[in-house]
Amino acid sequence: MRGISVERFFEERKEEFQLELLSASLSSARPITVADMNRPGLALAGFTKNFLSDRIQILGETEMLFLETLDERERVRAIDRLFEHDLPCVIVAKGLEFPRYLIERGNRAGVPILRTPLSTTPFIHQLTEYLERAFAPRTNIHGSLVDVYGVGLLITGESGIGKSECALDLVERGHRLVADDLVIVTRMRGELVGEASERLRDLMEIRGIGIVDICRMFGIRAISRRKRLSVEVRLKEWGAEVDYDRLGLEERMTTVLGLKIPVV
Repeated sequence: MRGISVERFFEERKEEFQLELLSASLSSARPITVADMNRPGLALAGFTKNFLSDRIQILGETEMLFLETLDERERVRAIDRLFEHDLPCVIVAKGLEFPRYLIERGNRAGVPILRTPLSTTPFIHQLTEYLERAFAPRTNIHGSLVDVYGVGLLITGESGIGKSECALDLVERGHRLVADDLVIVTRMRGELVGEASERLRDLMEIRGIGIVDICRMFGIRAISRRKRLSVEVRLKEWGAEVDYDRLGLEERMTTVLGLKIPVV
């Protein structure tokens, strides 16, 4: 599995998670490679068997209250036990105060220590969702993705066949644009989720018109950030010699990232 550096994580989610750097550096020898978190209460108490050192370590109110109950020498030993392992980073939640030795020991071990004012459980949920998306398998599809009555409609076809025009027609009728031209598809929790790239978000390129900002033209209700792919509509040039299935009795499927969705 590919990893994410702590520097990249900090830069990408610094504002969303209100992250603050407590240690001297963001540099870490161990990248983030799993989406799960670990709360190291047992390790601080002395039980380090099967310690999950590859995960981000979250220090919440329970862990900090435990450290406060210890005298200075026991507190140092507890923190030392934590940093005996090769950790990607440590995050202090709820904006809690921390022992000064935590920062000193983290700096010596080369482990970045961050802090967030967010409550521990909601923060863990948000961070897990971000990492699951980052580690999920993904692919790019040339087409348009529209939310039609809650159904994720992926419109594909050869270049110039009218994918964007069809998507714009649907938006004009009250449906919501997710992505145009380039759809980034991610497989998460057994589902295919599509979204636009940051550079093309809310934009459509219409032949003969140019670039259209859907959000400015139709309002915020006309766009959606991401949507589960439910069906692919494949546009083709009409051919008189081709035998088309007009009734739709034959169900056809297409495979994206190992998952099948209907195609019409």
